[in-house]
Amino acid sequence: MHAFGGYVLRLGSTAGAVLLGGSLLAGCGQAHSTHAVLNVDEPTALVDRAVHISVSGLRAKDRISVTATASDYQGKPWRGEATYRADAHGVVDLERDRPASGTYAGVDGMGLFWSMNPPSGDPDQQGYYLQEPSFQVTIGVTSHGKRLAQRTLTRQWLASGVTQKTFIPAADKLSGHLYLPPAGTPRHPGVLLIGGSEGGDSGLEEAGLLASHGYPTLSVAYFAGPGLPKYLENIPIEYFARAARLLASQPGVDPAHLIVQGYSRGSEAALLVAQLYPGIVHGVIDYSPSANAGAGFPDNTGSAWTNGGHQIALGPIPVDHISGPVLAIAGSEDKLWVSEVSVRQIMSELDAAHDRFPHRALVYPGAGHGVGTYPNVADGTKLRHPVTGALTDMGGSRPTNAVAKRQSWDQVLGFLAGLGR
Repeated sequence: MHAFGGYVLRLGSTAGAVLLGGSLLAGCGQAHSTHAVLNVDEPTALVDRAVHISVSGLRAKDRISVTATASDYQGKPWRGEATYRADAHGVVDLERDRPASGTYAGVDGMGLFWSMNPPSGDPDQQGYYLQEPSFQVTIGVTSHGKRLAQRTLTRQWLASGVTQKTFIPAADKLSGHLYLPPAGTPRHPGVLLIGGSEGGDSGLEEAGLLASHGYPTLSVAYFAGPGLPKYLENIPIEYFARAARLLASQPGVDPAHLIVQGYSRGSEAALLVAQLYPGIVHGVIDYSPSANAGAGFPDNTGSAWTNGGHQIALGPIPVDHISGPVLAIAGSEDKLWVSEVSVRQIMSELDAAHDRFPHRALVYPGAGHGVGTYPNVADGTKLRHPVTGALTDMGGSRPTNAVAKRQSWDQVLGFLAGLGR
């Protein structure tokens, strides 16, 4: 789930990874190995899964350049690159070796992926977005300007067998996309995804990934979409309760462990529906949250939320009725609002309520509002808001956000896996 944006994933076939080349050429009077091999442990893998890339068969201390390229939904080529020096055995291992230069610094086996830059413009003001269930990343190895090896990897948003169903307001009184794990998967907790002030349905990629991990996931839109309110104003919390009931009714869902996840302004809705409907919702994951119910957006008037036809008062959201664990995640350099303070406020209020369920705060140093969710994809820190059109500085940096996404995603998957144990 990007902080802004989101696209419907079209289900279809995916291309397999193919080793396109492995020969080595000499040039510029420089001698180097004729036996280089580009090794990838999982040529086809989910987007959130790290792949182990290495190059062997080089000469000791050979200097090589490794690139990762992929095209976005507009066909624009994005590129990450770095230079490395082989060890005494003629091996470069991206999980072990620090690049001498490149689009990322430090030891990071997936650095080439999240540090990809667009062909033009400020990388901080752009994000890598797609409209397909998978995409290809081409890994290339060169030395002294000559291509040594190349391999194309397939990165998947959806595992084989994951299915999708679309809901529309006219027919279903709900706008969203339901992703279900492959048939035969044991019952798992269900996850209801609620996005932020970007509007529309911005959780599709994450929903596909969670379903691929076995968790039935419903991502909903609640304004700025067909048949929905134009703005984030007077949104009934009952709408999210209806979505939760629909998700709980799916045969692959364990209704005793239905979780709601909110991002940014969606965190308010997540806390509210968990507080007001503890018999349906049994836990919360909040990214870059607000602990307070806020005003309508973008006019900053009235209330964003209603319950029983009445506006919900602005101010702290009670949490004493939440009937499950809470995981709240923030970056210390969030410039949209001080989500770190809200994370600690939520924890403090749960403590004061003598909440009997586990609750945990994760604050990532240097990360911004874009602290989540899934890792290994390039994303900016200063993005144009889809509703207002304003260029919005969300804080953090691409490297610090990349670390936070990788670590917090693992924590979220662990949180879900631990439910019911």
